Amino acid sequence: MITTSEKLSETDIIERILAGEKSLYEIIVRRYNPFLYKVGRSYNYNHEDSQDLIQETFIGAYKSLSQFEGRSDFKTWIIRIMMNNCYRKKEKSSFKNEMVQDINDNAKPMFSNSNNDTGKVIQNRELARIIEEALSKIPFDYRVVFSLREINGLNISETADLLNISESNVKVRLNRSKAILRGEIEKAYSSQELFEFNLIYCDAIVEWVMKKIN
Repeated sequence: MITTSEKLSETDIIERILAGEKSLYEIIVRRYNPFLYKVGRSYNYNHEDSQDLIQETFIGAYKSLSQFEGRSDFKTWIIRIMMNNCYRKKEKSSFKNEMVQDINDNAKPMFSNSNNDTGKVIQNRELARIIEEALSKIPFDYRVVFSLREINGLNISETADLLNISESNVKVRLNRSKAILRGEIEKAYSSQELFEFNLIYCDAIVEWVMKKIN
């Protein structure tokens, strides 16, 4: 297992991978596994399908690594690839025009909790089931905005860019998704706990991806 992930930037890693150090791609896989998994679940794909999409995404990203120019954040770039794969697997929902409501541009993420130590939290399976079920009932256009903004931590601009909608529409959809969910989970846990991606699954995907690129 690579142990230098915290010391290397994406730019450093990519340059070294392209120079022949394929083993460093493990850092990319481990670093972005949880984000891609949450994207897959936001499309209502089950665990197995989400894993398949993640693997496809990492292989596609590896093949296209030389095309990453650093114009956007790497996380945004690889999430876009994952979303494109999700779109191809499921028909893209059509987005309706929405009236912009009065929303605070500086609103903090719904589940922000700086005091939370996710490494010490024991997964509450029943709570996870309730949250996942609640999210699955939200219309897709709201659910995917909630996933990108609240669960994966992208900002309004990045979310709008990924979905090809206006920032105002992002704010509207985010506000509505929170209204639907708040009653069930407002007293609950941090965003990182939603769809927590067990390390055993991360290891399995790392092994699969690294075999493929080698």
